[in-house]
Amino acid sequence: MATITNSFIFKSPASLSVSLSSHPNKLLPLSSLQFLSTQAQSSSCGSGWQQSRVITRATSSAASGAKKASEERVQKVHSIEEFDDALRAAKNRLVVVEYASSDSLESSQIYPFMVDLSRQCNDVEFLLVMGDESDKTRDLCKREKIDKVPHFSFYKSMEKIHEEEGIGPERLVGDVLYYGDSHSAVVQLHSREDVENLIEENKEGHKLVVLDVGLKHCGPCVKVYPTVLKLSRQMADSVVFARMNGDENESCMQFLRDMDVVEVPTFLFIRDGVIRGRYVGSGKGELIGEILRYQGVRETLGEVGSCVSMPPCLGFLLASSGIIMGPENGGGLSLLLPDEEPVL
Repeated sequence: MATITNSFIFKSPASLSVSLSSHPNKLLPLSSLQFLSTQAQSSSCGSGWQQSRVITRATSSAASGAKKASEERVQKVHSIEEFDDALRAAKNRLVVVEYASSDSLESSQIYPFMVDLSRQCNDVEFLLVMGDESDKTRDLCKREKIDKVPHFSFYKSMEKIHEEEGIGPERLVGDVLYYGDSHSAVVQLHSREDVENLIEENKEGHKLVVLDVGLKHCGPCVKVYPTVLKLSRQMADSVVFARMNGDENESCMQFLRDMDVVEVPTFLFIRDGVIRGRYVGSGKGELIGEILRYQGVRETLGEVGSCVSMPPCLGFLLASSGIIMGPENGGGLSLLLPDEEPVL
């Protein structure tokens, strides 16, 4: 988790090295991202610049077996002017930039994954900058304050919104999902008024609203978001999922203060215009359990210890999170619920 204190974020040591599940394909919401290898590991550090080298290996060894450059969606940029033009042309779409060098093994290893990712995410722009290619690319890296590779920066509307060094494929996919999501089943909220309107819209239907409150540069928020996306698709008939980044603007930050949110991610559970409870943390199993809890699954039990039948898709998510304890029942998986009432 990350703590909010006077608008500064203090991360616990555990949150600094958070990665997605060692079996990422179980929870990734896009079936098209199955190219990820469960054996790929996140590297812990980048490599420094070697300015005397020229680009010879990164595009050849990294993209071996891939399509030709003209067939890839990763755009190579060679100067500050080309870089700025690419950001300008993207407008408000997410732009993912990899800064690499020809002598970096980590760069060559991560590049094929970025190429594959670019083919699956048509609404995201991908750029590659080879820092040791020329004086022009070195000037670009100097302007962007890049001194280690591989380095990934994320831009929207010409503004850098996030950056990370030495990340692996799983974290790259998580970042793209978190910062690039604009049309999924998760409602994007940008003000307190947006929250109030969403709550009002779902009063009549008595749907549970799950509001994911986070921050732009929160590692645990990125970690849990693929699960939120998956749940939003599988539970669309009964639950509304929404997201707000508290540091997006002053209205959002004031909403966090009003809701007494001091750690992120915080999930607020709202029904009939009333906040019924909250969950603070990024545990997948715990989050799913809390959603079932506030969705009123407990109320459907005939007696304590009964098993609740649920769709296989939700059962699969629960099984992936290690919280399934009941057998298959009626064609679906089941969850054995504890003998206790929710504490609101």
